[in-house]
Amino acid sequence: MKSVYSERHKGHAGNAELVAGAIVPAFEMPSRAEFIRARIDEVGLGPVLSPATHALDAAKRVHRADFIDFLPEVYPRWKASGHHGSAIPFTWPTRGLRADKAPESIEALLGYYSFDAGATFVEGTWDAIKSSYEVALTAAGLVRDGERAAFALCRPPGHHAGSSFMGGYCFINNAAVAAQWFRDHGAGKVAILDVDYHHGNGTQEIFYERDDVLVVNLHGDPANEYPFFLGYADETGAGKGEGFNVNYPMPAGTTFDIWGAALEEGCRKIASYKADLLLVSLGVDTFEKDPISAFRLKTEHYPLIGARIAKLGLPTLFVMEGGYAVAEIAVNAVGVLTGFEGA
Repeated sequence: MKSVYSERHKGHAGNAELVAGAIVPAFEMPSRAEFIRARIDEVGLGPVLSPATHALDAAKRVHRADFIDFLPEVYPRWKASGHHGSAIPFTWPTRGLRADKAPESIEALLGYYSFDAGATFVEGTWDAIKSSYEVALTAAGLVRDGERAAFALCRPPGHHAGSSFMGGYCFINNAAVAAQWFRDHGAGKVAILDVDYHHGNGTQEIFYERDDVLVVNLHGDPANEYPFFLGYADETGAGKGEGFNVNYPMPAGTTFDIWGAALEEGCRKIASYKADLLLVSLGVDTFEKDPISAFRLKTEHYPLIGARIAKLGLPTLFVMEGGYAVAEIAVNAVGVLTGFEGA
């Protein structure tokens, strides 16, 4: 399996985030991608390619243009306003406030274009965002050109980013961009399977009223787990999209027998949908030792996940999302890929 990776992700480093009342170093750190990159070579998964340069047109097919145009401006404007360190939003246009009129100050705009204080900026953040986007599109091109599967080693991740908002370490929704790109390049129907511990709220929001992209999420119950405000089982799509959004929320402590049964049901729905290809939002924060998650999957389970996905028999693009047990993230993420390859 060919992988695509960019060293430019390392520019997004040393930023802070707001978690449970404290400003802390971001859990989403460069070592996540570096460990996975090294593991690919260690197991001989296949060649690792650098991304091609891509304009932002594909991003604007799923994100609002003003949101995408805002992202490269953030840190220059933050510095120009006399600030230092991480650019972190702190005010949001919640119920009773106006969200129809964009403010002018960078402090206010950060809140206007986000839903939490987890997508923060330092000097190199925009270049890392752009490179992650280019990684996804380059890997998508490999699948379009005939590869059975490819791995987009994206960092920062993307599945919490919606049509006009960032959050949860995510800025551009790489999986959504790739899904739309495939549609624009001839795919009739696309399925997205999100196996990250945290619900892919951005992906759901982007495709919620569409029937040409099936979105299936396996995740922690939003009643008690981030991102809290989306991901319930009764969210099944709207309008043309009714029936094409499927959520499997599960409680803390879920083990592989329960999680695997949800995967099996989700895969059956994907098979019934008869998609032309599959995108997998690959999060491995379902691991029992992940520091910010609460499922109980073990390392030996990840190749089984890859093997079950392979049974679908679809051209498949894996897009890296979450996973924060840094010592094990590489083994588990690459384990999914080797399981797929060996099936």
